[in-house]
Amino acid sequence: QVQLVESGGGLVQAGGSLRLSCAASGLAFSTYSMGWFRRAPGNEREFVVAISARGGSTYYADSVKGRFTISRDNAKNTVHLQMNSLKPEDTAVYYCAAKWGPVATGLGEYNYWGQGTQVTVSS
Repeated sequence: QVQLVESGGGLVQAGGSLRLSCAASGLAFSTYSMGWFRRAPGNEREFVVAISARGGSTYYADSVKGRFTISRDNAKNTVHLQMNSLKPEDTAVYYCAAKWGPVATGLGEYNYWGQGTQVTVSS
C-alpha cells in the first residue's frame, strides 16, 4: 500500500528552524508531485508548498515564501520541508501529500496523505 510517513516535527521557539521529512513507499515516487499542507488549531487544512515530480517546479503559499523550502530526493523516495524563521502562526499539524503527475496546489488534487506531524512554535 501507499505510505507517506512524516517526521521532524516538534517544539521550537519563534525564529527557530525545523526540517520535516516525508518518506514515501508503495508508489513510483519520481512520477508523483508532492506537497505539504497544514492544519492550524481551529482552521481548515491549507496549502503550504508543492514540488513537481522531477523537482523542477515549486509553489509556495505567500505566508511561507522566503522562509520555507521544499526539496526532494527521488533516489531516496523522500521529500523535505526546511522551515526557517518560524512564527507562532506556523503552529499546525503538517501533512505530506502525493498526487500522480503535474504539480498542483489544491487540496482535492492529492490522492495520498500522511498522518501528519505536529509543529509547535512558541512565542
